[in-house]
Amino acid sequence: MTETTKDATPATPPKERKGQKGKRRKALGIVAVAVVALAIAFTAHHFLIGARYESTDNAYVQGNVVQITPQVSGTVLAINVEDTDYVKAGQLLVRLDPADARVALDQAEAQLAQTVREVRTLYANNSTLQAQVALREADVTRAQSDVQRAQDDVARRQPLLATGAVGKEEFNHSMSQLAVARSVLAAAQSAVVAAREQLASNQVMTSGVGVDQHPAVQRAAARVREAYLALRRVDLPAPVDGTVARRSVQLGQRVQAGAPLMSLVPLEQVWVDANFKEPQLRRLRIGQPVTLVADLYGSDVEFHGRVAGLGAGTGSAFSLLPAQNATGNWIKVVQRVPVRVELDPKELAAHPLRIGLSMVATVDIRDQGGKSLADVPRTDGARHTSAFENMDADKAADAAVQRIIAAQLGARAAPAAKVKAARAAPASNAMAA
Repeated sequence: MTETTKDATPATPPKERKGQKGKRRKALGIVAVAVVALAIAFTAHHFLIGARYESTDNAYVQGNVVQITPQVSGTVLAINVEDTDYVKAGQLLVRLDPADARVALDQAEAQLAQTVREVRTLYANNSTLQAQVALREADVTRAQSDVQRAQDDVARRQPLLATGAVGKEEFNHSMSQLAVARSVLAAAQSAVVAAREQLASNQVMTSGVGVDQHPAVQRAAARVREAYLALRRVDLPAPVDGTVARRSVQLGQRVQAGAPLMSLVPLEQVWVDANFKEPQLRRLRIGQPVTLVADLYGSDVEFHGRVAGLGAGTGSAFSLLPAQNATGNWIKVVQRVPVRVELDPKELAAHPLRIGLSMVATVDIRDQGGKSLADVPRTDGARHTSAFENMDADKAADAAVQRIIAAQLGARAAPAAKVKAARAAPASNAMAA
C-alpha cells in the first residue's frame, strides 16, 4: 500500500522548479521597484509641491450685496429696472407715491408759521408785562399814600379822643380806614411781585435770541427740513454701480421703511473666501500669491490674487447654532478657517465672476515674510456713495424756512419759486428717468 501511494505522486522536475522561482523573484522585483518609485514620487511631490503650496477646492466667490430699502413708507409708483440689469450709481430705481410726503410737508410748514406767531407774541408780551409792572408799582405808590394819610388821621384823632373832642366811633372809623389802606398796600405789593415774576419768566423765554433763532422756531424749522427730506426720499437711487438681483418689489405695493426691494451686486468688487483646514494655516501669510481656477471657465483660465487676510474664527464659530462640544459623545472634526483672497481687477474685467461660484485656490507659501493676522488699519479701499447727497433740496428747505419766518414777521418774504421747484423735483426726476 505504501509503495502504491508514493508512485501515484509525480515528482516535479528540477528545471521547472527553477523557472517558478525565477518568476517569483521577477514579480517581487517589480513590486519593489514600484514601491521605490512611489516613495520617490511621494517624496518629490512633498518637497517640490507640498512644501511650496497649499491648495483647497472649498473656495467660493463672495461680494457686496447692497440691499435697496426705502427710508420712508409709501406706495410704489414706478420701477425702472429688472433683474440682471446693470445700473450706475445715482440712477433712479424705484419711485414711491409722494402724496403723503407732500401733505406732511404742508403740515410742517403750517406748524412753523404758527410757532413763529406764538414766539412773536412772546416777544410782544415783554412790553405789555413791563407796562403791567409799572402799573402795579404805581398802585403800590398810591396805596402807600393812602396808608400814610390814614396813619396821619389816626395820629390827629388819638389825642383828641382823651379830651372828648373826637368821639370813639369816629376814632374807630379812622382805625378801620388805616387797616383797609394797609391791606390794599399789601395786595398792591403782591401784585408787583407777581408782575415782575411773570416778566422775568417771559424774558427767560425770549432773551439772548431773536424770533428766528428761538428754540421753538428752530424745532418747527427742523420738522420742515425733515418733511423736505422725506419728500426727497420717495425716489430711490442706486447707491453703487452694479447688477440688479432678487427684485421683489411690485407696482402698487405698499412698502414700509426698511423693507428689502431688491439687491445690487457690484461684480467688479468680488473676492474669494478659501476655507483651509487647520493644519494648512500654519504657513499661510498675508500677501502670499494665490492662483485660482473657476469651474465656470475651466483650467484654461487662471485668476491671480493675494491673501488679504485670515478669518478671525472658524465657520462653525459664527454659525447661528454653534457646536456644543461639552458632551460625552464628542467627535473631533477638523475645522476650516476662511481666508480672504483679493483678485486682480483686470482679470475680473476680462472674465467676470458671480458670487457663489466655486473655485480651486492654490497658495504659494514659500514667502514667509508676511503676518498671519492684520495688525494695522486699512488705509485704502474705503467705499462711499454720493447718491444721497442732494444739496439742492437742502437749500430749498432752508429757503422755505426763511420765507415762512420772514412772512410771519412781516418782513420781505423770500422768493418761493425755488421752493416750488424743489418740491416738484421728485416728479420731474422720475419722468426723466
